[in-house]
Amino acid sequence: MKQWKRALCVLLCLLMVTGIAGTYETSAYASELTNESIKKKEEEISKAKEEKKALQSGLTNVKELKKQLETSKANLTNYVAELDADLVTIQAKIDELKKLIAEKKEQITQKTKELEEALAVQQAQYEAMKSRIKFMYEKGDMLYMELVFSAESFGEMLNKADYIEMLSSYDRKMLDEYVAYAEYVALCKESLEEEKTVLDEAKATVEEEEASLNALIAVKEQEIYNVSSDIKNKEQAIKEYEADIATQNETIKALEAAVAEERKRLAAEQGRKYDGGVFTWPAPSSSRISDDYGTRTHPILGIQQFHNGVDLAAPGGSPILAVYDGKVVAADYNSSMGNYIMIDHGDGLYTIYMHASALYVSKGTEVTKGQKIAAVGSTGRSTGNHLHFSVRLNGSYVNPWQYLRG
Repeated sequence: MKQWKRALCVLLCLLMVTGIAGTYETSAYASELTNESIKKKEEEISKAKEEKKALQSGLTNVKELKKQLETSKANLTNYVAELDADLVTIQAKIDELKKLIAEKKEQITQKTKELEEALAVQQAQYEAMKSRIKFMYEKGDMLYMELVFSAESFGEMLNKADYIEMLSSYDRKMLDEYVAYAEYVALCKESLEEEKTVLDEAKATVEEEEASLNALIAVKEQEIYNVSSDIKNKEQAIKEYEADIATQNETIKALEAAVAEERKRLAAEQGRKYDGGVFTWPAPSSSRISDDYGTRTHPILGIQQFHNGVDLAAPGGSPILAVYDGKVVAADYNSSMGNYIMIDHGDGLYTIYMHASALYVSKGTEVTKGQKIAAVGSTGRSTGNHLHFSVRLNGSYVNPWQYLRG
C-alpha cells in the first residue's frame, strides 16, 4: 500500500513538473512570437519613416519648384504689363498719325481742287489771249491803223494805242501769273503728297511695332498660362504628397500603438524584462554636463559627497524623456529631489529623474522609450535648471554612462 502511494506521489510530481515545464515552454514560445511580432512591426515602422522622409523630401522639392514658378509668373506678368503700356503708347501714336494723314489727305484734296481751278482759269485765259493774238495777227497793221485813225482826237488816238499795248501786256502778265500760281499749287500738292508718304511710312513702321508687340504679348501670355498650369500641377502634387505623408503618419502611429500594446501585454505576461538596449538621451535640450557621476564637492552643502547621477544643464521647461520602456513606480515631490519620477525597466533596473518643474505622468503609467514625462526645472535642493539623472540596479546606484553609451 505504501509503495503504491509512493508511486502515485512520484507520478503526480512528474506530472506537475511536466506541466510546469510545458507552461514555461508555452510561455517562452508565446514571448518569442510576441518579440518577433514587435521586431517585425518596428521594421515596418522604420520603413514607413524612411518612406515618410522621402515623401517630405519630395514635398520640399515640389514646394521649391512651385515657389520658383510663382516668381517666374510674377516676372512675366510684370513684363506683360510693361508691354501693354508700350502698346498703349504705340496705339496712341498710330491714332495721331492717322489723324495727320487724314488732314494731309484733306489738304491734298483741297490743293488738287485749287490746282484744277487754276489750270482751268489758265487755260481760259490762254484761249482768250490766243484768240486776240490770232485776231490781231489776221488783221495785222490794219487793225492798229483802224483803231488809231478812227479816233476823233489825237488824245483818243493815243489812248487807243496805249490800250492796245496795255491789253497785250495784261494778257502776258495774267498768263504768267496763272502759270506761276498753277506751279505753286502743284508744288504745294507735291509737298503734301511727300508729307503724306512720310506719314504713311511712319504709320506702317509703328503698325509693325504694334504687331510685334502683340505677338510678343501673345507669347508671354501663353508662357504665363503654361506656368500657371505648372503651378496648378505642383499644387496638386503638394496635396498628394501631404495626403501620402498623413497616411504614413497614421500608419506609423498605428504600428507604434500596436508595438506599445504588445510590449505592455508581454510585460504583463512575463513580468518586466530589461533587454539590454541603449538608453536614449533624457534631456535633448541639455547644453552641458554640469556635474558627473562620482565623488564631488556638493554645490550647496560644500562637503565632499558621492554624486549618484549625472546633472544635465538645460533650459527650464525643456522636455525630459523616458530613457527606455518601463512603468512609472513613483511620481512625487521631495524636499531634496524636488519633483521626481522613478521608472522600473525590469530585472531590478530603475531610472530616476529629479528637480523637474512639471510631471506629465503618474504612478502606474506605462511609458515608452523617448516619451516626454516631465519638464526641466530647479525644484528641491538645486542651484539652477537641470536634470539630475540616476540609475539603480538591484538596489544600488550605478554609473549611468554604461547605459547611455551602450
